[in-house]
Amino acid sequence: MKIAALISGGKDSLYATYLAAKEHELACLISLKSKSPDSYMFHIPNIELTKLQAGTMGLPIIFAQTKGKKEEELKDLKKAIEFAVNKYGVEAVVSGALYSEYQKTRVDNICKELGIKSLAPLWHRDAEEYLKDLTKNGFEAIITAIAAEGLNKEFLGMKIDKDFLKRVRKLNINFAGEGGEYESLVLSCPLFKKKIKIKKAKIKMEKGYIGQYIIEDAALV
Repeated sequence: MKIAALISGGKDSLYATYLAAKEHELACLISLKSKSPDSYMFHIPNIELTKLQAGTMGLPIIFAQTKGKKEEELKDLKKAIEFAVNKYGVEAVVSGALYSEYQKTRVDNICKELGIKSLAPLWHRDAEEYLKDLTKNGFEAIITAIAAEGLNKEFLGMKIDKDFLKRVRKLNINFAGEGGEYESLVLSCPLFKKKIKIKKAKIKMEKGYIGQYIIEDAALV
């Protein structure tokens, strides 16, 4: 099948894409930029960098804007998916849903309305097992946002590796960050022909455990 991947630039969406691409043909990527930081559906930090990821994957990207209002943002998502169906002959959409019934149900419903399939290779997978597989399969990802007690400034920009997993295991948070406890950005993986190099970044903290790693300049190397 020809598939479109819903990507945020983070580990879940790209690892799901990696798994789906083993069995299906990747036709394009879809990414939505929300104007609201409170979006229920879309990842916010460094979303523009999905364009660099599309470039290194050699794929077209449908990069759309949304106001990020609850439920209304689904209309923008549907338009983007419908465009992928009409332009690239997409027969299915892959998403990185792990445990969020809210997100998965809404993607499933849009796909059903458009007569295509919804794929979620990570659905209900053990979070720790998944993150171990992520690193084993050559994914290099960093933390770009935090929003949970126990996390602090030093986590921002940190690589997701064995040391990170060891530290997160001790905290009372969702291991994979599915509840928004932390966000990530993939810099390198088997889908990429080149790696993303961060040239300039800054850390913005709101309180002790809420902050962002804002990438101001990056390039493919």
